[in-house]
Amino acid sequence: MIGNDVIDLALAQKESNWKRKGFLDKIFTVQEQLLISNSQNQEQMVWNLWSRKEAAYKIYNRQTQIRAYIPKQLECFDLEEKHGIIYGKVICYGVTYFTKTNISSDCIETIAVLSTLDFDNIKELHLEEAVIKINGIPSYYDTQNSILKPVSKSHHGRFKKWVTL
Repeated sequence: MIGNDVIDLALAQKESNWKRKGFLDKIFTVQEQLLISNSQNQEQMVWNLWSRKEAAYKIYNRQTQIRAYIPKQLECFDLEEKHGIIYGKVICYGVTYFTKTNISSDCIETIAVLSTLDFDNIKELHLEEAVIKINGIPSYYDTQNSILKPVSKSHHGRFKKWVTL
C-alpha cells in the first residue's frame, strides 16, 4: 500500500492562513503543535505534518474504505532527517504508517507506506492514462507483471504526482 501528498508552498501561503484562531487545534495534536511552535520554520512544519497525515490517510482509506475527516486521529511521530529527507511515522487507530518527506523551496512531497522496505520500491508514474479507479480508488495495471497495483495521486497548485510500488 502507498499514499502520497504534494503541497505547492506558494499556493498554500497564498490560500491558507494557518495562524488563524483554531486552525492548529482543529488539525494537530498537542504534541504536533509543540513541534510546530518549536520549529525554526513553523509554516514549513505545518505543511510537513499535514502532508504526512494526508499521505497516511490515503492508505487508511484504501484499507478501510472509510472516508472521514480525521486529522487528529493521524498523529506524526519520530521525525528524523537523513541526507536531506525527513523520515517519520504516522499512527492512526493503532496502525503505523512510515513516511518519507522531501522539502524544497517550492513544494513538500510525502510518501507513506506500510513497511520501510517499501521505500526501495517506489515508482513514479508519468502516464495518467494507465491509472484506473475501482470504487473511486486509483490502481495501475502493471502489464509487465500482469497485476493490479495500488496507486496514489496527489496534486496541488503547480504539482501533480502519481506513485505506485
